[in-house]
Amino acid sequence: MALNLEDKKAIVSEVAAVAAQAHSAVAAEYRGLSVAEMTELRQKARETGVYLRVVKNSLARRAVQGTDFECMQEGMVGPLVLAFSQEDPGAAARLVKDFSKDHKQLECKMVSLSGQLLGPAELDRVASIPNRDQAISMLMATMKAPLDKFARTVNEVPGKLVRTVAAIRDQKQAAA
Repeated sequence: MALNLEDKKAIVSEVAAVAAQAHSAVAAEYRGLSVAEMTELRQKARETGVYLRVVKNSLARRAVQGTDFECMQEGMVGPLVLAFSQEDPGAAARLVKDFSKDHKQLECKMVSLSGQLLGPAELDRVASIPNRDQAISMLMATMKAPLDKFARTVNEVPGKLVRTVAAIRDQKQAAA
């Protein structure tokens, strides 16, 4: 079905608005995926807060102009699905990485993070970026570690005293 000019403008403005707010983007070639597999991919994207869209490359190039993902324009060739991370910087990369494990036809072509174009080899690195809850948990563990060590150190003094008194008691009982 051919798109008229108004439809094209609407698609470009929608994708541009999403790209302006997104943290990262992944472009993957989906050639060979069935309709059911694409539906499954879209469902997983909705669940993880990833905006997923198949857009003509000429429209996608216009949509990312003036955003952090402008660096992706050169690589937009062939049938691509664009995934934009809305809430978590690694969400789109995790989605593509996890889905491509079971569906080899989905092949990452490029990744963009903070205005930098990364190759497909960097997908694993971007996918390993912790989400907000994981980052807070890691921060809290780092902040809590010195206090735990201090508490163990302070607790060791009375523990050592108790062990010393018990050793002396055992020694006296053995002598008697």
